[in-house]
Amino acid sequence: MSEQEKENKDNKVMVGALMLLAGGILGASVALLYAPQSGEKTRRGITRGAKKARRRTEQAVDDFSQNLSEVVEMVGERASEILEKGRDMGYKAKKELLKAMEEGEARLQKERARLSKML
Repeated sequence: MSEQEKENKDNKVMVGALMLLAGGILGASVALLYAPQSGEKTRRGITRGAKKARRRTEQAVDDFSQNLSEVVEMVGERASEILEKGRDMGYKAKKELLKAMEEGEARLQKERARLSKML
C-alpha cells in the first residue's frame, strides 16, 4: 500500500469519526429542543417506572419461588413414592427368595432321603 493510499484511508476514518460525533451532537440538541417535559418530570417518570419495574420483578421472583417450592415438594413426594415401591419390591423379592430357598431345601432333603433308601 502506497503512502498516499494510507493517508487517504486515515482521512476517511477521521471524516467518518467526525461525522458520527457531529450526528450525535445534532441528535442530542434536537432531542433537547423537542423534549415534551421538564427534567424534573422526566426524573419523576423514571422513578415511577423504576418502582413499577421493581414491583414487577419482586412479584416475578415471588411467583418463581412459589413454583420452585411446589416443584421441590412434588419431587419429594414422588421420591417418597418411589422409595416405598422399592421397599415393597425388595420385601417381595426377599419373600420369593426365601420361599425358593425353602423349596430347594425341601427338595434336597427329599433327594437325600431317596438316595439314602437306595444305599
